[in-house]
Amino acid sequence: MSDTGSRPKSGDVPALFRPLKIRSLELRNRVAISPMCQNAAEPDGSLGDWHLVHLGQFALGGAGLVFVESTAVAQYARINEFDVGLWSDDHVAPLARVAQFVRSQGSALGVQLAHAGRKGSVHHPWDRMEDVPLTEAQGAWQTVAPSAIPFRPGWPVPREMTRADMDRVREAFAQATLWSDRAGFDLVELHMAHGYLLSSFVSPLSNQRTDDYGGSLRNRLRFPLEVFRAVRQCWPEHKPISVRISATDWLGDRGTTPEESVEFAKLLRAAGCDVIDVSSAGNSPESEPLYGRMYQVPFADKIRHAAKIPVMAVGALLGIDHANTVLAAGRADLAAMARPHLKDPYLTLHAAEHYELWDHPWPGPYKAVQPRPPKEE
Repeated sequence: MSDTGSRPKSGDVPALFRPLKIRSLELRNRVAISPMCQNAAEPDGSLGDWHLVHLGQFALGGAGLVFVESTAVAQYARINEFDVGLWSDDHVAPLARVAQFVRSQGSALGVQLAHAGRKGSVHHPWDRMEDVPLTEAQGAWQTVAPSAIPFRPGWPVPREMTRADMDRVREAFAQATLWSDRAGFDLVELHMAHGYLLSSFVSPLSNQRTDDYGGSLRNRLRFPLEVFRAVRQCWPEHKPISVRISATDWLGDRGTTPEESVEFAKLLRAAGCDVIDVSSAGNSPESEPLYGRMYQVPFADKIRHAAKIPVMAVGALLGIDHANTVLAAGRADLAAMARPHLKDPYLTLHAAEHYELWDHPWPGPYKAVQPRPPKEE
C-alpha cells in the first residue's frame, strides 16, 4: 500500500481499517478518539447528558476506541471544579450509562485516570482565565507535587508529597480502576503526561526530591511505576492498559528526553503495560515544542521500535490521510485524533467512503445515507 494516504489498490484494506487485538480486546479499526477535557461534568463530577451525546456520536461515527477524558481519581485531584471524577461509587452508574451506549455501537471505551497535581485548582477555561489559579475565596484547594515547586511563577506553591500522600494517591488510582471495571470500560489509561502529578514525578524540572523518589531516572520513575503496578493488579488480566507519557519536555537535558522515555516505556512494558500513548511537553511553561503536522509521531516511532511495545500516535494528525500514512508506515499501531473529530464526528465513516469500503457497517438508522458503489455503465 502507498504511504501517501491515497486510495489503496482494489482489494487492499487501508491500515486505518485493519482490526487490532490487545489482550482480549478486539478493535474494529485503528482510529482512537483522544481524551478531550470538556469541563462539563455535573456538579458532583459525574457524566451527564453532554457526555452521553459527545462520546456517543464518535461511536456512531465508527471510531474503534473512544476515550472518556482525563478523569480525576480524587476530588483534590481535579484540574478545575468541572472535571469528570471517579472518586465515588456514585460515579459508576453515569459512567456505565455512557459505556453501554458506546459499546452497543461497536466501539470500545477507555477511561483516562488522572491526578492534576500542581496544575490543579485552576479556573474553568470558559471563564477566559484558563491556567489561572483559584483564590481561597473562590474555593481553591491545596495542590500536591513531588517537590514544592509551583508550575508558574506566582502560582501557589504545592505541598511536597509525603510517603502517606503517595500511598493515598496510589490507592485512589487503584479504587478508580475497580470502579472502571464495574462501569464496563474496556481499557484504562493512566495519565502520566503533560505535567500532571505522575508526569511531574518523571521530569527533573518538577521533581527535585533527594529521597528514593528523586534524582536518577529510576528514582523519578519509582512512584509512577508503583501506581501502574497497583492499577494492573486491580484491572482484569484480559483487559489492556495504556499509559500516556510526555516523550520530551522540549528543553534538552534539562527535562525529560526521548531516550529516557524509551527506558520508561520498557519498564512499563515489563510491568504489564500494553500501549504507550505518546504525547509531549506540559511540565514547564518554558517548553518550546516544534509544532507542525504529525510533530509527535517521531517520538511514537522511536518508542515503538526501541521499546518493542505498541504505541498510539497523537498530536496534529489532521485527518484520515495523516492517520493512515502513519499506520501504513509502521510508525504507530493506533492513531488518536481529537480536533478532527470535533469538526467531523463521523470521520471514520467518511474515511470508509474515501477508501471505497462499500461494505463498511453503518448504524442501522443511518443506512439511508450509507454510500454505495457507483453503478457500472
